[in-house]
Amino acid sequence: MLESAIQWVADLSYWGWWALAILFVILEIFAPTFVLLWLGISAGLVGIIVLAFPSLPWEYQWTLFALFSVVSIVVVKGLLRKKPGVEDNLKLNQRGAQYVGRNFNLTEAIVNGRGKIHVDDTQWSVSGPDMPAGGTVTVTGVDGILLIVEPKK
Repeated sequence: MLESAIQWVADLSYWGWWALAILFVILEIFAPTFVLLWLGISAGLVGIIVLAFPSLPWEYQWTLFALFSVVSIVVVKGLLRKKPGVEDNLKLNQRGAQYVGRNFNLTEAIVNGRGKIHVDDTQWSVSGPDMPAGGTVTVTGVDGILLIVEPKK
């Protein structure tokens, strides 16, 4: 069993490296860690080298694979640490936070610190200084499902 595994490793040709690369990329789809992606790219590069140099000993092939894998993972991790990805919408699941800074008209007067505004298709409870209905307010913050407002300046 061990001898057949060693023989398989020694007989890996360029198409074997490419098959290994595809396997790593497919596994990356199911385990999104970005590590297997770089292993797949490294295997693909070794496959190109083996295609160019078919007599390259298997020890050198696996050494190149290990070297490419480690270097690519270290470089990518370093780049991601320097420049982390920017979220498209940091407030995607914080609906109330999306309204901070926007102006709205009061649909119900703010009495004793509580009132209501209409935002798109939803009525929101607001907290702020007493104001008559129809007044324009600016949302300055969020407290759970309550929008904090102040009169528009």
